[in-house]
Amino acid sequence: MISAISYRFGWLAFVLPALLCSCLNIIKPGREYPSYSTPAAPDYAQPTNWAALPTRVDAADVVPTNSGLLDQQATASVDVFFVHPTTYLGRAGWNANLTDQKVNHFTDAMTIRKQASVFNNAGRIYAPRYRQATLFSFFDEEKSPNGNEALQLAYSDVKAAFQYYLAHYNQGRPFIVAGHSQGTFHATRLLRELVDQDPKLRRQLVAAYLIGFHVQPNEYQVLKPCQDSTQTNCYVAWNSVEWGFDYLPFQGGVAVNPLTWKTDTLAAPASLNLGGTPHAFNRLDTAVVDAKVHNGLVWLHTPKPLGYPRFLLPGRPELRHSFHIADYALYYMNIRQNAMARVRAYERHN
Repeated sequence: MISAISYRFGWLAFVLPALLCSCLNIIKPGREYPSYSTPAAPDYAQPTNWAALPTRVDAADVVPTNSGLLDQQATASVDVFFVHPTTYLGRAGWNANLTDQKVNHFTDAMTIRKQASVFNNAGRIYAPRYRQATLFSFFDEEKSPNGNEALQLAYSDVKAAFQYYLAHYNQGRPFIVAGHSQGTFHATRLLRELVDQDPKLRRQLVAAYLIGFHVQPNEYQVLKPCQDSTQTNCYVAWNSVEWGFDYLPFQGGVAVNPLTWKTDTLAAPASLNLGGTPHAFNRLDTAVVDAKVHNGLVWLHTPKPLGYPRFLLPGRPELRHSFHIADYALYYMNIRQNAMARVRAYERHN
């Protein structure tokens, strides 16, 4: 079945880069957006409103081609609640409509397949579809209320999905919370509002992977950044940037080195990188990049293998040194191994 999924999504590896470029060309700041309107809310009792569920075949079951990795959700003792990044790039409205099949396929092929799948050895993956805010919401220079309302609406869905997951799927199991970019923006708030001050949920939290957004050092009252590779009830965060450059929006946030799982500023050599997976998701590249924590960022030297794109956004030249799109891809195997290590540590102590 997994091979069938690989076939279904394989062609998208070639057409989606072009699709992404064409979509980005129409979201340059300064273009007028339509007035704010609200798409219909999702009912999370309906499986169609989940991009991934462990009880069915979907994109979260896939592993990189010829990697020898296995999807082990069927026997996992832990759950993963994954919040996908922005995949809605258009101008039809401020929030995605969940009946938009193009957006849904883009979500599955680009993020569930290439990001959420990193956890399919450690946990059963639950990934909600939600009325995500369009990408321009994060670059709205006029600070219109529509951009903020779009993000608020998106968060309300993520919160509702997590509450539905807890009430109907979780059954008291330990869980991992993970996200990327907009997904991390919402997951960070979710942990603050629902987990940080709840002793029961805090105990159930194996770890959180808050990747690709700015997590403040004082974000939580109780939850703290992980300080080693097996600590639990904690969180990790990072933003990947070319060595020697700063990306102002993410400076000063929490950064955990994804090769050592520490917050110190010692450089970790590429030899510790167990394997990245490129845009085509067709191989593992060992020792692909190094990592060093610097001022809330993770610095890395440009990978030699092709397939690890920078964040090239029209009208935003300051992003050209960011490897935001490849935050998961560059450290795919290290994340995969670390999630499993934290699950085992959690099980030993609970």
